[in-house]
Amino acid sequence: MAASMNSKLPLALVLLLLCGGACVAVAMPSELSIVGYSEEDLASHERLMELFEKFMAKYRKAYSSLEEKLRRFEVFKDNLNHIDEENKKITGYWLGLNEFADLTHDEFKAAYLGLTITPATARRNDADDDSSSAFRYEEAALPKEVDWRKKGAVTEVKNQGQCGSCWAFSTVAAVEGINAIVTGNLTRLSEQELIDCDTDGNNGCSGGLMDYAFSYIAANGGLHTEESYPYLMEEGTCRRGSTEGDDDGEAAAAVTISGYEDVPRNNEQALLKALAHQPVSVAIEASGRNFQFYSGGVFDGPCGTRLDHGVTAVGYGTASKGHDYIIVKNSWGSHWGEKGYIRMRRGTGKHDGLCGINKMASYPTKNA
Repeated sequence: MAASMNSKLPLALVLLLLCGGACVAVAMPSELSIVGYSEEDLASHERLMELFEKFMAKYRKAYSSLEEKLRRFEVFKDNLNHIDEENKKITGYWLGLNEFADLTHDEFKAAYLGLTITPATARRNDADDDSSSAFRYEEAALPKEVDWRKKGAVTEVKNQGQCGSCWAFSTVAAVEGINAIVTGNLTRLSEQELIDCDTDGNNGCSGGLMDYAFSYIAANGGLHTEESYPYLMEEGTCRRGSTEGDDDGEAAAAVTISGYEDVPRNNEQALLKALAHQPVSVAIEASGRNFQFYSGGVFDGPCGTRLDHGVTAVGYGTASKGHDYIIVKNSWGSHWGEKGYIRMRRGTGKHDGLCGINKMASYPTKNA
């Protein structure tokens, strides 16, 4: 899918490639520059190939044949052209090259999403009312801003790889958060245990749902640590039973929750009230091409509301330009976005929120 490079690429794209997201807090792309490259250089096949070679080295890419490498180079050029054209139009955020730059958009969607919406869940999300059976934070006050990363309730960004296990990462981040808030201990927990053992409605690398995972954790005595049950980036055999009788303390290391509750749907204020008290699992539509290459700023679309990805809201605030946002932890590694995070615009006036973020939020509960 060769792309026409009929427009000169801004030098910012080179820097975004070379610094891989570390630049996002420095300046907007229009303000960035790098010594040693000219726009004429970047418009040439040779210099573009050099950029591709740097990309391969940075992300440790290897291809099975010369033909495959050349095909990936054409995909890379097409993605670079998309980033260049979009950065000329959008103002509140910007795009940059990342490890997905050699994937077509269809390949990206097939590999890195993984939220499964059941018919019953779909009916719930499409309902017009925003009622909920219980919401403990209904009367809570709203602080001006919240960031659970600064309060020691968020572990470092993880990477699901090419396994549709976003639902497990979203669940685990929320459970890690409430456990840290209640106990004072921030413990890395196991996504792999959910992938292998939680089969009642969830399907490992083929997708799942956070509410089902919360139910599994509450009903099965908790979740083991990541150290005792490490991530494999693929489905494995459930090992939970083999560790519970051991003498090495594995079973005692499990973190428990008492249950979970749903945030009243399509209600941004309710989502913020819950988020003021703990990290919250949310579902969004993340299949847009701009989402794939988001690099920094307050993302405001375009995106729809067909939920296909599970992530974790870990705070909210207001940018210097006055744009209100929700801080979202993703599971695509620290090279994506703002070191693994995205700030998503809130206050859009749409009841279901940007990318459907208000449609299906939930949080685990834990007794003190």
